[in-house]
Amino acid sequence: MKLTLSWLKDHLETDATLSEIVERLTSIGLEVEHVDDKASLKPFVIAKVLTAVQHPDADRLRVLTVDTGDGKAPVQVVCGAPNARAGLIGAFAAPGTYVPGIDVTLTVGKIRGVESHGMMCSERELELSDEHNGIIDLPADAPVGTSFAAYAHLDDPVIEINLTPNRPDATSIYGVARDLAASGLGRLKTAPVEAVKGKGATPVKVTIEAPDLCPGFALRLVRGVKNGPSPKWLQQRLIAIGLRPISALVDITNYVTFDRGRPLHVFDAKKVAGNLVVRRAKDGEKVMALDGREYTLTPDMCVIADDNGVESIAGVMGGEHSGCDENTTDVLIESALWDPITTARTGRTLGIITDARYRFERGVDPEFMVPGVELATKLVLEFCGGEPTETEVVGYAGHKPKIIAFPLSEVKRLTGIEVPKAESLDILSRLGFKPQGSGDVVDVAVPSWRPDVDGKADLVEEVMRIHGVDNIAPQPLGAHDAVNSKILTTLQVRTRTAKRSLAVRGMMEAVTWSFIPARHAELFGGGQTVLKLANPIAADMSDMRPSLLPGLMSAAQRNADKGIGDVALFEVSGTYEGDGPDQQRRVAAGVRRGTAKLDGPGRSWAGNSGPVGVFDAKADAIAALEACGAPVDRLQIEPGGPAWYHPGRSGTIKLGPKTVLGTFGEFHPKTLEGLDVSGPICGFEVYIDAVPEPKAKPTKTKPKLELSAFQTVKRDFAFVVDKTVEAGTLVRAALAADKKLVTSVSVFDVFEGASLGTAKKSIAIEVSIQPVEKTLTDEDFEALAKRIVDNVGKQTGGVLRT
Repeated sequence: MKLTLSWLKDHLETDATLSEIVERLTSIGLEVEHVDDKASLKPFVIAKVLTAVQHPDADRLRVLTVDTGDGKAPVQVVCGAPNARAGLIGAFAAPGTYVPGIDVTLTVGKIRGVESHGMMCSERELELSDEHNGIIDLPADAPVGTSFAAYAHLDDPVIEINLTPNRPDATSIYGVARDLAASGLGRLKTAPVEAVKGKGATPVKVTIEAPDLCPGFALRLVRGVKNGPSPKWLQQRLIAIGLRPISALVDITNYVTFDRGRPLHVFDAKKVAGNLVVRRAKDGEKVMALDGREYTLTPDMCVIADDNGVESIAGVMGGEHSGCDENTTDVLIESALWDPITTARTGRTLGIITDARYRFERGVDPEFMVPGVELATKLVLEFCGGEPTETEVVGYAGHKPKIIAFPLSEVKRLTGIEVPKAESLDILSRLGFKPQGSGDVVDVAVPSWRPDVDGKADLVEEVMRIHGVDNIAPQPLGAHDAVNSKILTTLQVRTRTAKRSLAVRGMMEAVTWSFIPARHAELFGGGQTVLKLANPIAADMSDMRPSLLPGLMSAAQRNADKGIGDVALFEVSGTYEGDGPDQQRRVAAGVRRGTAKLDGPGRSWAGNSGPVGVFDAKADAIAALEACGAPVDRLQIEPGGPAWYHPGRSGTIKLGPKTVLGTFGEFHPKTLEGLDVSGPICGFEVYIDAVPEPKAKPTKTKPKLELSAFQTVKRDFAFVVDKTVEAGTLVRAALAADKKLVTSVSVFDVFEGASLGTAKKSIAIEVSIQPVEKTLTDEDFEALAKRIVDNVGKQTGGVLRT
């Protein structure tokens, strides 16, 4: 929202300086983003051309002597403008002046051998218009030697305000002035808009077929207008706020839009066929808009139509067919009320951003609908002449103000500041609210221009922004009497540690969409339970992801398509198996593609790395679980996993028979085909929210770390078992032989051969034995070995290999 200082003072009587106004605007919630005080135009002065002679070496150049009014000798200027002549008075720029229109700082120079000490400027060079066919030609009474910007009223500072969506009243310069006056920075000029008498009824009638989209419509005909350029002062104001002057009729609508926050539209009456109707658009109906583009409409959009079809997209943009031009003699002035939601949706769907839409989607003042027509009519008669008819008003039933019960104690409760009751009521009254009653709870009538105010908290906000939030006394942060407890939750800590552990393993963190295509969700167990979006942002983002893997696999494939085939990615985030809170999980997942192993892609101590496989994914999953505090020594690995993994190259990680902590493996060919992913690729998912909380330890005594004084002894055993026996089962059996002495068991060899039999295999294990109380004798070792062999035999059927 832009406004000039002089425009603001049309509505605000104040002696405040520019800096005081800017500071007050920000303090009352209308944040000032930028102030342009027009300093770039200050160096330009009014000068008079004394003589103009032909340049000796150029047909199109003239050598001028120019009186700059400083009392010194005239300066010599070389000029190529066709209207340069003796006696002309224009705008002069001396050497050292920055000329914004050509982005040049002037210096003394030679043009075709003749020195030039400055420049006589055109309007385009001063960014006043696109006119550059000649230099500025001022009236004969223009005061030579004075500031050109001051003479042309171009020294008017421009203030740009960053409006929040809840302040529709501040989309007008009058509304900004009203707020400043309420804050005590001047007096609001509240002269009402006088009605313009008309002659006869408006011949064009209006029918509203969609009253829910258009609660009111005002229309007026003005005959015999002459549409030409608008007055210079109006053009300058529009240019200052970034608008391009077009014609008097169009400029008037733009002026009223910014001056009073009342968007209008003008129709060329002779181009309107029959009467007007406000209705919903027909599906596929098209209209050529004023921006020269054709738009296809839908039934949830509102339009103004005549017998020829659509003439305007309601609240957004008018149609080109009935637009006004230099031949317009009869004009229809329209001022209507449009539904904010429909206007916003229409603008977003069509991709149209206009000043009218900006205001209608926030909510305009319904009580200024008819005065808006009156103000526009007054300006049309003043600038273009003509004869108006009476105003036709359809559908408007008047404004019924909202009444809010306002406990004055809420100001203290919500802000912590004690504002006197009288001051609170006075602030609301100055802002246009109407408090009724004298008790601790008063009824407050909300003015028509504040549709954003709905409850008592909104009224507290109004009181506080005018009273001044800078009146809030600073308070020191209170000190805690005890040691602070932990800040992060267990899940937050696990998320952080899981990320670190996977990053240490050479994987790169990825952030993928929480929305995935329906076919991807179905591949990863979505099915009928998947959480679908009612209004997805794209057709291929229709379902909430039941797994992190499809996003990571697609990301890995995109890297491969760009020549980076060996990539390892991970993500720790949420998955959605349904709409209940218990069906949303915190998951750590990762994928490896190509040869992206832990020791680096393409490199290994044994030669070139082979492709990634199931054991790479298993190692990543165990590392993530260990970082989250899972008891990795008690984890159980079962073969096989969900359907998206290869059935013979996947596994499920469990803690006990029921608690599933994760899955890992190489992916099924059908899964790769469904995702359009290729290459050797493996992955894992672990559920960090399923890891049990660590048991609370006693806090009265500190735990002691006991280190044995005796040396660890390692013994190797080889057992012949059936091929169906898993190595993990044998390891657990050996560990259970003596939980006090046996500290670890690891597999170091698996052998199959004809000497063992077709259905047998040999599993060799290394058992670490840690004496604690005494040095073990040979008899102790023999007894322990017997227990290990017996326990393995009992649980696996294995016999000691000889």
